Amino acid sequence: MRSFRDSLNKRLENDNFRKEYENIQPEMNIIRAMIAARKDQNLTQADLATRTGINQADISKLENGSKNPSLKMLKRLAEGLNMDLKIEFVPKTASL
Repeated sequence: MRSFRDSLNKRLENDNFRKEYENIQPEMNIIRAMIAARKDQNLTQADLATRTGINQADISKLENGSKNPSLKMLKRLAEGLNMDLKIEFVPKTASL
């Protein structure tokens, strides 16, 4: 049986798939960071909802990628996680 990574690497050989995959990485980075911060603090989605006033169902949608957060919502999440929100623009790296 192929692993997820093997399957992904095979699919990334397709230029169209690779471009789409690369395009969603900023959103995926936000999702991964939010989940990691929540879990590092041993918080459930319900706990985070209580801290932020954001509905638990909306937190779930953010974490599974079916909802995009506004900047205001990201600020509330950061505050609820006792963290600072940092958004930055970085130069693109040249393709080899």
